[in-house]
Amino acid sequence: MGASVAYHLAVRGWRDVLMIDRSVGPGRGSTGAATGGFRAQYATAINVRLSLLAREKFLCFRDEIGMDPGYLPAGYLWLATSEAELELLRAGLTVQREEGLFEATEVSLDDIARLNPAIRPDSLVGGTFCPTDGFIAPLSVLNGYLAAAARLGVRVRWGTKVIGLRRNAAGRIVSVETDRGQIDADIVINAAGAWAAELGEYVGVSLPVAPLRRQVAATIPCSLLPPGMPMTIFAGDGFHFRVRDGRVLLLWPSPGVPQYPFDVSVDPEWISAVTRIAHDRVPVLHGVEIDVPACWAGLYEMSPDKHAIVGPAVGCDNFYLINGSSGHGVMHAPALGELLAELISDGRFSSPDATVLRPSRFEEGSPIPAPGLI
Repeated sequence: MGASVAYHLAVRGWRDVLMIDRSVGPGRGSTGAATGGFRAQYATAINVRLSLLAREKFLCFRDEIGMDPGYLPAGYLWLATSEAELELLRAGLTVQREEGLFEATEVSLDDIARLNPAIRPDSLVGGTFCPTDGFIAPLSVLNGYLAAAARLGVRVRWGTKVIGLRRNAAGRIVSVETDRGQIDADIVINAAGAWAAELGEYVGVSLPVAPLRRQVAATIPCSLLPPGMPMTIFAGDGFHFRVRDGRVLLLWPSPGVPQYPFDVSVDPEWISAVTRIAHDRVPVLHGVEIDVPACWAGLYEMSPDKHAIVGPAVGCDNFYLINGSSGHGVMHAPALGELLAELISDGRFSSPDATVLRPSRFEEGSPIPAPGLI
């Protein structure tokens, strides 16, 4: 998010843009832990619009930025094991088509067997599929934006921790305090991901963003599933899997897991549970070992309605937020970075209108209603 908004500000003519990161180099936070899914199959109009804008930007990323973002339209295959889950997917399809995602479609059991024959079919009742969903390379996207921003004069201070934000009598931020000194600032942008609430506390802004651990189990290298297999996800419990770098990645947002404050360890019991699920639903994976040292975890930055928070903070109009994407951050970074740069530069959004993501919506009692997992 930070690299994207810095680049898009520089494109709009801003010439004194400084990024501050406490890591020693790029990709040491949540971006480096992302599995690289990309989808436009959402159940809310704003997320579909963000994905469509992001996809447009990924398609021209190499020409604009100079790096391949790794966009691979292998598709997302959503599976339903009950009529209730299928109705949820159908409702999502209605929203998606209203927003112009016409290629998303309902699929039959025969279609599912063709799209991913590895799935055990007896528990399924149907699903949905979008062929233009698929995968991206998170670190390529990050490094591409960093390099393009640097060419436009954006500077980065690595290994620098923010320890405070100083406001004047009018309530505006005038400087950023770091462990390496003070930096005067006219505008401050919070792109701290799962750590965003900490920055808000420095200026008395209550930012409803909390970290949530997500874990990934990786098999040993194998060729049992094709590398171009669609991301396959069960609508009921969120179990999903894909092939990346010759391994099968297993993911499951285990129920009842609380929000872990910055815990990126991997739970051995979770690995055992997700492995059992995988063996039950993907029989070909029986006997394929999990490479425990290759498993990892990262942090989602969760907002109360699981949608991004974009715009000036309530009570501090030169403190801009680009937080809370709730697991959609890498895929929506091109769109949200452009939109926030537009808002800062022009005072408004143009297309799409992202006003619904305004930070004040929670205090106004207007969170975005989002049914179910999608």
